[in-house]
Order: sequence, then C-alpha cells, then structure tokens
Amino acid sequence: MLITFSDFTSIPVLWLQIALAAIWVLLILLIAWVVNRFADKPEIVRKIVHIGTGNVILIAWWLDIPASVGITASILASAITLLSYRLPILPGINSVGRQSLGTFFYSVSFGILVAWFWYLQQPQYAALGILIMTWGDGLAALIGQRFGTHKYKVFGTEKSWEGSLTMMLVSYLVSSLILAGTQGNNWQTWAVSLLVAVIATALEAVSFLGIDNLTVPLGSAALAYFLSQLVLR
Repeated sequence: MLITFSDFTSIPVLWLQIALAAIWVLLILLIAWVVNRFADKPEIVRKIVHIGTGNVILIAWWLDIPASVGITASILASAITLLSYRLPILPGINSVGRQSLGTFFYSVSFGILVAWFWYLQQPQYAALGILIMTWGDGLAALIGQRFGTHKYKVFGTEKSWEGSLTMMLVSYLVSSLILAGTQGNNWQTWAVSLLVAVIATALEAVSFLGIDNLTVPLGSAALAYFLSQLVLR
C-alpha cells in the first residue's frame, strides 16, 4: 500500500513534532548501544549520549514543541536514569567509575529550563544552557582526559586546565552564536557571552556527584537571560 503526502498531512502536528524528537533520541541511544556493545569505552558511550541527546533542545526550539512535552520527557528521563543506577537499564551510560548523579541532574535541568523559558517565550536561553552543558562539559571531559597534563583539584575533584580552557571556549562559542542570532551582533552579545563562559567554567569545575549537570545549564541560562535584559534595556 502506497503512503502519500496526504497521509502525513493528516497526522496532528504535535505528534509529528514528538516523533522527530523521539527519532533523534533513539538514534543517539542506538549509536551508544552499538559502541557499548563492541567497544569497552564507557566514557565515550556516556559522552555520545550526553552530547547527542542534548541537541534535542534545538529540535524542540526549531519546531516550537509545547513546554508540556519537554517537561513530561524530562520527568520520564529523570525516572529512568534513577532506575538505571540500580538496574541495568542504560548499561555503559552511568558506569564511569565514580559515584555520580550527573545523568539524573542532566534530565532535571532540561525540564526546568523548558518550563522556565518556554513560559517566558525566550526558548533561546534554554537552548543556551543545555548546549553549554552538552558541548562544553562533554568536550572538556574528553579533551581533559586525552590532553590534560596540568591538573588542579576543587573540593577533591581533579580537573585539568586544558579541559577547563575547552569548557570556556566552547561555552563562549555556544553563547555567542545563540545570542548573536537572536539579539544581534553587538558588543553586548560578546560581553554577556564572555561572562557566561567564565561562570559556566567555574560551575563546571565544582562537579562533585555530577551536580555541574544541574548548575551549569541553569546558571548559564539564568545569567545570560538576566544580563541580556540588563544591557539591552
């Protein structure tokens, strides 16, 4: 039986939006499963999920998916990640050799930011917070583990200056791109982005129990929003 274009147009827009977001997340989880199945690199698996799933915020922003969908997804993801610490639901994602609630905090931060900035009709700040965590923290960890020779400790957690520099540069790039695209290419954009990058890097350095997966996206988004409101008035 042939499927025509009219068949797709008869599907409610909301379900198409949810389907696109779900397909993206399932694709990332499939890639992570394959890597976990054939390669013994749990940190790589975790970063695939960390970076890959975080980009769903762009799909939500682009398609203007209702906040209720994002909040519901966040609650479900949070519940699943909590169970995964006890049950082998997400093998390889949490097994990083340290006690951490980072995956849970990551899911919670998504729901909070969607609820907050969708309500304000300023979804760009939710995307900014999530993507700084997604790309900044994700790449900082990978670069720090591979090239991090200059170490320092914050509250007993070891970090590297190479990883922190990566976090700052990526955070600045993410913030600059989003703010320049939504509020214009001006000195305020670059100044706000610089401050956001510095604070995001400081928050990422304090990462005991994975709390940075909550403080970095929330702190970055809140700072970018309030500073932008201040300097653009």
